[in-house]
Amino acid sequence: MKMRAEFCGLISSRIDMIFTSGIEWLLGSVALDSREMLCQRARYRYRNYLGDPFRKFIKESDFAMKLNLEVLAILDAIEQHGSLSAAAAKLYKTPSALSYMVQKLEGDLGITLLDRSGHKIAFTQAGRLMLEKGREILHAARDLELQSGSFGGEQNLSLAIGVDSAFPFTLLMPLLERFYRTFPHVRLSFSHEVLGGAWEGLVEGRTDMILGAFSLPPAHAQFACRALGQLEHLFVHAPNHPLAVLTGKLSSRQVKRHRAVVVADSAKNKLRNGLFLLSGQETITVDHFDAKLQLLLSGVGCGYLPRHLAHPFIERGELVSREIEGRHVSETAYLGWNSERGCEPLLWWLSEMARLEGLDKVYA
Repeated sequence: MKMRAEFCGLISSRIDMIFTSGIEWLLGSVALDSREMLCQRARYRYRNYLGDPFRKFIKESDFAMKLNLEVLAILDAIEQHGSLSAAAAKLYKTPSALSYMVQKLEGDLGITLLDRSGHKIAFTQAGRLMLEKGREILHAARDLELQSGSFGGEQNLSLAIGVDSAFPFTLLMPLLERFYRTFPHVRLSFSHEVLGGAWEGLVEGRTDMILGAFSLPPAHAQFACRALGQLEHLFVHAPNHPLAVLTGKLSSRQVKRHRAVVVADSAKNKLRNGLFLLSGQETITVDHFDAKLQLLLSGVGCGYLPRHLAHPFIERGELVSREIEGRHVSETAYLGWNSERGCEPLLWWLSEMARLEGLDKVYA
C-alpha cells in the first residue's frame, strides 16, 4: 500500500506538470501497465482539484492507454541517436517495428510527431513536447520501478547472467560500479556455466543473458544472440609431463596415449564433456577451469585452455604450449539473451557489452 501511495503521488506530480504545460492529451501516458486503480485515483484528484472550467478536458477517453513507456523510449532513442535505424539498433528492434509504433501513436492521438519530409527525421512541435514530457515520465517510471520492483511492490527487480567458464569475468569488474550507479536497487546474480549449460539456463528461464556461450542458440524465437568472436584454445601440458620429452609437432596418436583433463558440460543432458577430445582418449573430468588448471600444472594430464587463461602460465614456464599436426582449434563464442525480457537493466548490459574494453584481446 505504501508503494501504491507513492505511485499515486508520483503520477499526480507528473500530471501537474502536464496540465500546466497545456497538453491534456498526454494524460493517457500515466496509465502505466494498466494500473487502472491508480489512474482512477489520479483522475478523481484532478477532477476535484481543477474544478468545473477544466473538466471538459478530462474525458474518460483521455485516460485510455494510447501510449506506453515503450513508445516514449522509442522517441527518446530517435532523438538521441538521430535516426530510426540507429534507434532500432540501440533498442534491439527493427526500424520497421519502431516506425509502426510511432505511426500508430500518431494515428491514435491525431497528431504528427515526426516530420519525415526531409533527408533526416525531425520532431514537430507536438513531437518535441511529447519527447520532453515523455522523458519526465520515463524517468519517474524508472525511479518507481527500481524502488518497488516491476510495480508489484513485493520484490526488487533482478537480472540473472550466466557466464561461461571460459569467459574472463574480470572484464566485467569496471561495469559493475557503473551499473549500480544507474540501477542501485537491481539485484544481479551470476552463475557459472560450461558448454551447453549456458544456453540451457537461458531456455529454462534461470538466466536473462549469457556471456561466452559456445554453439548457436536453440531454435526459439524469443532468444537472440551476437558473436563475441573466435576464442582460440592452446594445447598445453606441464614441463614434467611425459609429452615434454617429444620434440616438434605432436601427432594425434602421440597425444591420445595420455589422459586429457576436461571440464564437464554443466547442462543436464551433458551433450559435450570437454572440447577437442581425440577419439578414444582417456579423460579426467572436473567442473571448472580452476581445477583443470591445477591438474595441468601438476602434470597429471594434458589438454586445451583458452589462450587468455594459458598465456600467463606459458610466459612463466609453468605450462608448455604445443602444436598438434592438423589441429588448430577455436570456437565462436556468443552473447545471448531473452529478447522478450526487454527490461532496462538488460538493455544496459547489452549496450555496454558491445563496447566492453579488453574483449578484443580475448576474442579474435
